[in-house]
Amino acid sequence: MREKKWVKRVLTVILGGIAAAVLSTGVISATGLSKIAAVEAADRTVTFNSVTIQGENVVANVSCSSLPSSDDGKFYLYADQVYQDGCTGEIVASADRAESAQFVFPLNLNTASSNLSKKFIVAVKRGGSMVQVSNEHYITNPEAVATHTVARNDHGIKGILPDQSKVGTTELQELGVQQAIYNMYLENLCGPTTNDYYPTIDFAYEGQNYQFNGAIVNEYDTLVTKWNSMGIQVTMVILNTQNSTNSAAADLIHPDSQDGHDCPGYAFNTDNAAGTQHLKAIAAFLGERYSGTGHGTIDNWIVGNEVNARTEWYYLSSSNLDVNVSSYVKAFRIFYNGFKSQNGNANIYNSIDQEWNRKSNPGSFLSKDYLDRFNYYILREGNIDWDLSFHPYNAPLFDPYAWKGQAQYLSTSITTPYITMQNLNILVEYMHNAEFLAPNGQCRRISLAELGYTSEFGEQYQNASIIYAYLMATTYPEVDAFMLFRETDNAHEMESHLALGLNNVDGSHKSSFYVYKALGTSNQQTYLNEASATIGTDIQALVNSRTFLTRGGWFLND
Repeated sequence: MREKKWVKRVLTVILGGIAAAVLSTGVISATGLSKIAAVEAADRTVTFNSVTIQGENVVANVSCSSLPSSDDGKFYLYADQVYQDGCTGEIVASADRAESAQFVFPLNLNTASSNLSKKFIVAVKRGGSMVQVSNEHYITNPEAVATHTVARNDHGIKGILPDQSKVGTTELQELGVQQAIYNMYLENLCGPTTNDYYPTIDFAYEGQNYQFNGAIVNEYDTLVTKWNSMGIQVTMVILNTQNSTNSAAADLIHPDSQDGHDCPGYAFNTDNAAGTQHLKAIAAFLGERYSGTGHGTIDNWIVGNEVNARTEWYYLSSSNLDVNVSSYVKAFRIFYNGFKSQNGNANIYNSIDQEWNRKSNPGSFLSKDYLDRFNYYILREGNIDWDLSFHPYNAPLFDPYAWKGQAQYLSTSITTPYITMQNLNILVEYMHNAEFLAPNGQCRRISLAELGYTSEFGEQYQNASIIYAYLMATTYPEVDAFMLFRETDNAHEMESHLALGLNNVDGSHKSSFYVYKALGTSNQQTYLNEASATIGTDIQALVNSRTFLTRGGWFLND
């Protein structure tokens, strides 16, 4: 998932260090945002208290800090598509203008007028024109209509990115992993197939017909079903890649991502009707298919990969943080409502990297800034049960020592440049802040969906790092996944000293294979003793005390 990004980051470090985090000129300043908010607040005196599905209807409750002036004494509720702004959608209900009001209107699920993934605003008629007097708000309980809700397979955090060439083996069972993470490329999924044995799958959604490649879908069916049969929970990452030969997926790429920038991931198209409706259909199709309906079950969905890395993993031409985050939140809402309206037990995650307050590429955003703005828009437009996918790699990526990072990159402060397994407590504590809590008042689930350690500088260091990271992850009840990257080395990544696999390129086992196999079992103590000898102190005690160690250079004796 990260090959190109690794190379760029490694080169950045080698050529002169990672640039200090600064406010991009394209990002609205805090003062500017305050002024915009003040202007909005002056006229947007109506607040949504809730927008929920109740039976076959949607019920929206609002209240006023002060009554906005009106020509006719009425409130009007607009249902906008995500790409629409202001009073441009359809009026779905009205109510008398009052300090509190309620709107009731049909959900119209899976029809051309479905309101499942629309955003709602309140307006008044003033001077003969419609004027918006509230912020936007979405339905927050799509699980209320889920008809394919299936029990989750939660039974441990030990996971891995599987090697597809080893799918026919029993290696995952031998490792004893409880979770697997995999990529789903939408460009391959969409459109007709030329394989007669796996014909095109037609899917009717909201009055339109969509096609999915039967051969590609069957590949995912086979993988998911096989892993399920092995007792392995499945997490799927939704990636929006670009293939000029597949016109069926062309509308999924945001128009502002189509300027020729080469990137393995592009922003989802929430800018027009074609892209928005296609995304809705994909979410409904996948949510239904992989929710215990005979094709395997996917418990966890990650929407995009490291979306704060704008120029590297979630490309949009604008360098404005708010433009990027608001666009992503729209797509996230579509997938969230689509998946949860099929399987109410599915978990839906966003995805950010470890570059908390320092970035390796000036075109990207700091993950803390991105997380803050993501949460801002979610709270503003209706809090939902989203979860966080985080990638606590070492800094730099090829640093082999998970237990003792370089002081220039790590600290115990919220201002730390990077968050790795050493100072993961900073992220966990941050997510316990009141404004980040889930609707039920609990801390959101945190999936360590991607992390790995190189064996380039000695397998004993990779072994100790894996043990340290895994043991540290188990100390956090908020962490629901520890996804080791990867099962087998990647030759391209190894050019940048990133030999992250448990297997060599030829498929033979490294010693880390046996280490990871033993973790979480009664056989792990021998390997813990070896790791303690490698790092010079008892590794379990180091983890239990959360002792924070740093060093000045590349090697332990520096």
